[in-house]
Amino acid sequence: MIIRHLPALALLAGLLALPGLPHAQGLDMTKGGPVDITSTDGIEWRQNEQVVIARGDARAIREGVTLRGDRLIARYRPRAGQPASQPANSGALGEGPGGGNEIWRIEAEGNVHINTATDQAQGDRAVYDMDQGVMVLTGKNLKLTTPSDTLTARDSLEYWPNKRMSVARGAAVVVTDDNRRIAADTLVGYFLPEGQTAPAANAAGGTTRNVPGAGSKLDRVEAFGNVEIRTPQEVVRGDRGVYNTTSGMARLLGGVRITRGENQLNGQESIVNMRTGVARLVNTPGSRVQGLIVPNQQSRDAVRVPGMQPQQGQGR
Repeated sequence: MIIRHLPALALLAGLLALPGLPHAQGLDMTKGGPVDITSTDGIEWRQNEQVVIARGDARAIREGVTLRGDRLIARYRPRAGQPASQPANSGALGEGPGGGNEIWRIEAEGNVHINTATDQAQGDRAVYDMDQGVMVLTGKNLKLTTPSDTLTARDSLEYWPNKRMSVARGAAVVVTDDNRRIAADTLVGYFLPEGQTAPAANAAGGTTRNVPGAGSKLDRVEAFGNVEIRTPQEVVRGDRGVYNTTSGMARLLGGVRITRGENQLNGQESIVNMRTGVARLVNTPGSRVQGLIVPNQQSRDAVRVPGMQPQQGQGR
């Protein structure tokens, strides 16, 4: 049976109950009460296919998280250990899938947005796989905006609530509200467990980042491939890196290059204070640091090079 043209239908917990995944931070729809699905152009309920399709400004809402798009597809199945619900005979949707069913996948297509009270993500398509515990956004103009950061990517944005992790792939860039910028081929963000706060000693002098979902806190960001950090004064590049949001310190490894104005320093490891904008090269066994220091450039005061000696033809 197919049910059509239900323009403002709320499908409660019995119909759209999600699997009991552990609570996690982020844009997480795996916890809480019923999922409400609404649309302006109607909802189809395909019993034989175990699919519910909503069209026209379609929205799925649960516990303060809203997923919306031009079309939503919710796929359900019998809950493990329980018999499947019997097909409806009277044509009333309320007699359809009951407490014995659960959603295992939600797909959103066209002008996709995912919102909480403070944060928003957008793309052309979203797939939320409950079995894998991951939501993947793809398409053009991929963006995640929070009160303190803006994250963009070319290929995909992923959310792994069970792992407390998000991944941005392809020309990934995060820009903070104080104009700090980190770019890489891939950026991976890790969140603190619910209720856990950073140690007071590390938190001194800074604030904890907000990320999607109320109460979630970003712990660190790992960057892979063509890493680039920009502060108001410098550009630091390397092969890979990690940024601790609590201490405000970033560490870059492999082919490190620090540029400030016309000054250039090269090495294999760098420590960057993202709050002060001071970067320094670190001595590593078997490698040498090199640099071109242009006379009268103020950047030499903000770039620290341990044991560096000026080479012939270079200024002091």
